[in-house]
Amino acid sequence: MRTTDISAKNLFIKNFGCQMNDYDSLRIQKLLENYGFKNAEKYENASHILLITCSVRQKAEDKVFSELGRINQIKKKNPSIILGVGGCLAQHHGKKLIKQFPFIDIVFGTQKINELPEIINAAEKGDKIVNIEMNNLSEIYPEGPYKAEPGRICSFVSIMHGCNNYCTYCIVPYVRGPERSRDSTEILNEISGLVNSGVKEVTLLGQNVNSYNNEKNNLNSFPDLLKRINEIKGLERIRFVTSHPKDLSDKLILSFKQLNKLCEHIHLPLQSGSDTILKKMNRVYSRQEYIDKIFALRETVPQISITSDIIVGFPEETDDDFNNTVNIIKQIAYDDLFIFHYTDRNGTKASTLKDKIPYKVKIERLTILNELQRKISMDKNSKLINKKVSVLFENTSKYDNNFIAGRTRTNKVVNCKASADVIGSIRDVKINKANIHSLNGTLI
Repeated sequence: MRTTDISAKNLFIKNFGCQMNDYDSLRIQKLLENYGFKNAEKYENASHILLITCSVRQKAEDKVFSELGRINQIKKKNPSIILGVGGCLAQHHGKKLIKQFPFIDIVFGTQKINELPEIINAAEKGDKIVNIEMNNLSEIYPEGPYKAEPGRICSFVSIMHGCNNYCTYCIVPYVRGPERSRDSTEILNEISGLVNSGVKEVTLLGQNVNSYNNEKNNLNSFPDLLKRINEIKGLERIRFVTSHPKDLSDKLILSFKQLNKLCEHIHLPLQSGSDTILKKMNRVYSRQEYIDKIFALRETVPQISITSDIIVGFPEETDDDFNNTVNIIKQIAYDDLFIFHYTDRNGTKASTLKDKIPYKVKIERLTILNELQRKISMDKNSKLINKKVSVLFENTSKYDNNFIAGRTRTNKVVNCKASADVIGSIRDVKINKANIHSLNGTLI
C-alpha cells in the first residue's frame, strides 16, 4: 500500500447503479479509513464527496447530472470541498465531465480505486485530476486483511473484472475493460476473512461470472470455484450475478443441486425474445437455446427462482419481435424481471443503427411487459402463502422498524414482525401475505 500524508477528513460517498458499484464504494470507504477519513452523514458535513456512477443507461447518467447540480450549490457555500466522480460514467466521459461541470475536482476511472489517496492528495493542492487509464488486474483489487464492517450479514465479492462479449447496446466493455479473472486464492481469502468477521452470505460479482477462468491454479471453471467456496466453514449461503446464457454450462447447472450452500436462484438476462433482435444485439444464442437452458435448470432444481433483464424498443424492433418477447415471458414465467427501454450509449454499435423506435412506442411496450410481469410475480408469490420457508434475516425493514427483513434461498424478500436479535440467523417462517416484490410471514 502506498503511503500518503492525508490528515483526518470527512467523506461522503454516494453510489449509483449496480452491485459492482456497491462493492467499489465499500472498498473506497475501507481504503480511505486507513488514511484518516471518517464517514460523513450528509453532503453538508463532508470535506470530500465521491460519486460512484453508472453509465449503462441514460437514466442513470441523468441522475448523476442532477445530483451534480445539487452538489454545486453546496460547493458554492463551501468551495474547499473536494468533489470526485468515479465509476463507469467517469470512465466513459473523462475530461468532458470537468468541462461540463468545472466545479468537479477529480475524475477517476473504474480501475483507479487503489490510487485514490494520491489522487485526492493532488486535488487538495489545487490540481484538477482526470485519471482513467486501465491498470493491470493486480492493481485493481485490494490486498488483505479482509474484514466486513460490524453488523454486515451479506457481502459482495468481485471475482472478475471487465467483459469480452461486446453486446451492441452495452458500454461496459469500454468502461470496465477486457475480461480478467481474479486469482482464486485471493477470492477464497477475502471470503474467509468476511466470514470470520460475521458475514453469513456472499454474492459473487462479475459482468459475466460464469466465464470465470483461472488456469494459474488449475482452477479453470466457475463451478470449480463455487465448489471450493462451498467448503468454507461458517459460510451459510452463496449467490452470484450476472450470468450470460452462452456460458451457462451443464456443470454449473448441476452445481445448484450438488452444492448445499449455493442458493436456488439465478439471474439469467434474456434481453429479447426475438431471434432477429438477439442477433442484432450480438447475444450469440437463440431463443430456443435460452429456453432449453431454462428447462435444464428447472429439471435439475425444480424450486429454482429465475429472474432476468429485458430491453424493449431496441432499434428495428418490430411488433412481431416484441410479441415474441411477450410470449417467451409468458412461457418461462419469471419470478421477477428488470425491464428497461433502449437508450443509445455513445460508442456502442447499436447507437449507429438508424431505425430507432419512437419513445412513445418504447414506453407502451415497457408498460405492457411491466403489467404482465406484475401479474406473474403476484401469482408465484401467492402460491407461497401458508408455506414454510427458510429466511436469512439481514436488517430492519426499510418500510417499518417493527419488522425485520431477510431473504429466502430463492431470493424472495420476507418481512417478519420480530426483534432485532434475529438478524444474522436463519429461521423458518410461515408466509401469510404475498406482495408483488415481497412476502410477509410469521416466525415458526
